[in-house]
Amino acid sequence: MKSILGRKMGMTQVFAEDGTMYAVTVVEVLPNVVTQVKTKEKDGYDALQIGYEDKKESRANKCEKGIDLKAGTTCKYHHAELKGDEMMNYKVGDAITCEIFKTGEMVDVVGTSKGHGYAGTVKRWHHHIGPKGHGSGYHRGQGSFANNGRCNNRVIPGKKMSGHMGNQSVTVLNLVIVESNAEKGYMLIKGALPGPKKSLVLVRTPVKTIKKATAVKPIIDRSEKAAEVSATSESTNE
Repeated sequence: MKSILGRKMGMTQVFAEDGTMYAVTVVEVLPNVVTQVKTKEKDGYDALQIGYEDKKESRANKCEKGIDLKAGTTCKYHHAELKGDEMMNYKVGDAITCEIFKTGEMVDVVGTSKGHGYAGTVKRWHHHIGPKGHGSGYHRGQGSFANNGRCNNRVIPGKKMSGHMGNQSVTVLNLVIVESNAEKGYMLIKGALPGPKKSLVLVRTPVKTIKKATAVKPIIDRSEKAAEVSATSESTNE
């Protein structure tokens, strides 16, 4: 299993050479610098501790400085752990880029969903609202807590009630990488990803394989097209 940390930048659409449109999420993937290698002998498990996104040393606390300076890297905004047998070949100071994932490969994406604060059952669980007419004063309540005579001395665990909504870890399985560009540091992943814009996401090898993966057609490189158009316009003006 392999994985990498990135940042969700938003959604857009790209077109293949035959006109097929893909709705994709742009994931910025800066180099994941290895700051520590954890092993079973020393730490009890195998993992890589990585740092993501440079920041000024003056903005880091003593703990962060100790981690990054010991590894011989610049201070990082975020630290995380990546697990998997394929990841244990890296050493401290190495940079992991999105070239470990290829175009057309299937991945799982783990992110933190948008937080909605304290929400009622209608918004949180899509319960039906009560009657609005004839003097009813019960429109968006939680409804009866009765348990049909079973354990009426308490509320059974799992009862759908109002409470904190969102801000939880969400995993979307079996998404397709439409494009992986290590040179420019981004990936285009087909479909929507959890979390708000600018939030961190973990892209990893899928844990549940599907029988048949969707083939991705080559997309049009807009940068080359723009260069051709500008060159043509310049020659015409001359």
